[in-house]
Amino acid sequence: MSLAINPKRRAFIKNGILLGLSTSVPWMDLMEVPLKPHYLFGACDWSIGKTSNVASFALAKEIGLDGLQISLGLASNNMHLRDPSMQQAFLQASKATGVKIASMAIGELNNVPYKSEAVTQEWVHDCIDVANVFGCQVILLAFFGKGDLRDDPSGKKEVIRKLKEVAPKAEKQNVFLAIESWLSAEEHLEIIEAVGSSHVRVYYDVANATEMGYDIYHEMRLLGTRYICEVHAKENGNLLGKGKVDFSKVNDTLRDIGYEGWIIIEGAVPKGAEMFPSYVSNRNFLHQLMNT
Repeated sequence: MSLAINPKRRAFIKNGILLGLSTSVPWMDLMEVPLKPHYLFGACDWSIGKTSNVASFALAKEIGLDGLQISLGLASNNMHLRDPSMQQAFLQASKATGVKIASMAIGELNNVPYKSEAVTQEWVHDCIDVANVFGCQVILLAFFGKGDLRDDPSGKKEVIRKLKEVAPKAEKQNVFLAIESWLSAEEHLEIIEAVGSSHVRVYYDVANATEMGYDIYHEMRLLGTRYICEVHAKENGNLLGKGKVDFSKVNDTLRDIGYEGWIIIEGAVPKGAEMFPSYVSNRNFLHQLMNT
């Protein structure tokens, strides 16, 4: 007996199946909606009280974090992550806990400014090598405190000169040098354009920009993923979602510009509150908002 089905009947069956599916599960609509990126959440090691400390991994795992932003070190310990034995200890801790190394940072530049201290160029060069060992691509360069670039044209000029010198190494090793400062998006772009490197970008901190009175949603769209290489989810003196920053709008903006990188929590501990429960709350808030 032939199992062939009349073409007209085949089309009828197919259309009936599709109709049934479309009325029970709106899969046709889902095909039109792009999947949301699944964000990974980390924290700065200094924000959880473990600056450049191998114990940061176990603590991050307890909090429920996916990763950490790791400090190269301090001037007092001679940027100790340049030591291969320290690097191996961090890699082993990362493997044992499952907590990834999301990115690196040289926060000591707030005390020993990149714009004026010669030793800082050595730190940046070496940090590129360490980032390669760790398998991460972003290095935050901090410009706060003594390193502030506001109203400092000579400081900006020196920063541009030094970034021009180190940028070819960053490009060769595919590591991005990310400026975090009090400057506006437009001022950041002026520096980046003057350097002329694809591997000098912006580390965007939503709280810092909000404190300066910038329109952070406009700035993120202006910079886009061409210039933003990582993001700090931050509040000063409040849990995330309880302060000045509209994180729902931040989420929408990041999706609009196509950002799918790490979200790194900084600050966001209320006055008098303990870090651990605050960071559990912050991580859960972001996950609920951005990944569900």
